[in-house]
Amino acid sequence: MLGSSRGNQPTEEIVDTLERMNINILFTIGGDGTLRGAHDIHEEITRRNLKIAVAGIPKTIDNDINYIDRTFGFETSVAVAMEILKDAHYEAKGAYNGIAIVKLMGRDSGFIAANAALASPDVNFVIIPEMDFDLHGPKGFLTVLKKRLTNKQHALIAIAEGAGQYFFNQNGKTRDASGNLKHDDIGLYIRDKIREEFNKDGFPFSLKYIDPSYILRSVPANANDSKFCFQLAQNAVHAAMAGRTDFVAASWDNSFTLLPIPLATGERKKVNPEGVLWWSVLEATRQPISMKNDPDNAGE
Repeated sequence: MLGSSRGNQPTEEIVDTLERMNINILFTIGGDGTLRGAHDIHEEITRRNLKIAVAGIPKTIDNDINYIDRTFGFETSVAVAMEILKDAHYEAKGAYNGIAIVKLMGRDSGFIAANAALASPDVNFVIIPEMDFDLHGPKGFLTVLKKRLTNKQHALIAIAEGAGQYFFNQNGKTRDASGNLKHDDIGLYIRDKIREEFNKDGFPFSLKYIDPSYILRSVPANANDSKFCFQLAQNAVHAAMAGRTDFVAASWDNSFTLLPIPLATGERKKVNPEGVLWWSVLEATRQPISMKNDPDNAGE
């Protein structure tokens, strides 16, 4: 049987249902919130001394589960994002000083934006949650963007939804059904700041803002994702039937393995600013290593 839910569910009621229906294996499919819930279910099952296995299968397009190479859905989402970025590039290049901003998913990790930019080398700026930046000042983003337009007359910007949240008031932020902080819209914020700054300076430009939102995760899986999902399921089923529990089936160092759920959910996986992925992005986009000003020239 297959079901889905959003937000916190009463653990005791879930275990009551498993016990009542004589279910001896529970497969949970989702991201870190789902995995934390799976661990809570395992703890309740253990407390009751029941023989029910709990197996996790990592599904999140953000690819942000710790120690896991990739989650299923991520590769398909990157492929979709790449095509959107290609189209946005044509929009930007078709106008004098054309700017295209594409906001991509990535609450706290910028893996989609970074990988899509590598797959679509037309991207000129990638802005992710892991990298702080200023807007104004000699090294600020708006200054660098204006230089790019002066030299090349167009720019394509990929921005992850969780980037730059420090620009917003953090007091009184609400949470979604899963307990995650609701982020402010950094894409619209950057769009409005570009308009404000360039209009003030009399700098001519044309700006397109594109937010594909759930399109990234609503398309059918590509061939490689489908194969990967099947292999994860195989490993999860074999392990659960062998008596393993409280694990997530995972790809780690390009090998399939079983990872304890508490290890996978201990912290969020993020893009390493000193790692190969991010340095590849910097080389592809040719954006500055840092868009943070020196302390004496700090800008918003």
